[in-house]
Amino acid sequence: MFLNKIIMIGNLTTEPALKQTGRGSVCTFSIASNRPYTANGEQREDTCYIGVTVWGKQGESCARYLTKGRAIFVEGRLNYYTWTNENGEKRSRHEITAEHVTFLGGGGGNNEQS
Repeated sequence: MFLNKIIMIGNLTTEPALKQTGRGSVCTFSIASNRPYTANGEQREDTCYIGVTVWGKQGESCARYLTKGRAIFVEGRLNYYTWTNENGEKRSRHEITAEHVTFLGGGGGNNEQS
C-alpha cells in the first residue's frame, strides 16, 4: 500500500487564479511556509515555497475569498513535475493538489472551510 499525503500551513505568496477547463474549475496559487532553526547560536529561518492546485467548488471558494498574504491550512497529495524549457534547460517543481483547504486568520476573525 502506498500513501501520498501532505499537510501544510502557509501564507499565500500570489493572488489565486481561477480558470475553466474541460474538467471543471481550477484555482492555482503559491504558499510559503517558514521553519525557524538555530545554527551556530544564530537564529535563522528556512522558507519553503510550493504551488497549490484546487479543483471544483472548493477552488472557486479559494479564488473568491483568498488574497495574497492570507494564512491557510492545506491537506492533499504531493505531485512532482519535470519539463524542459524553451532554452533546453531541465526544470522541476513540487505542487500540492489540495483535497481540503481551511482559511486561517484574517477576514474579520472568520475561519472558513471549503
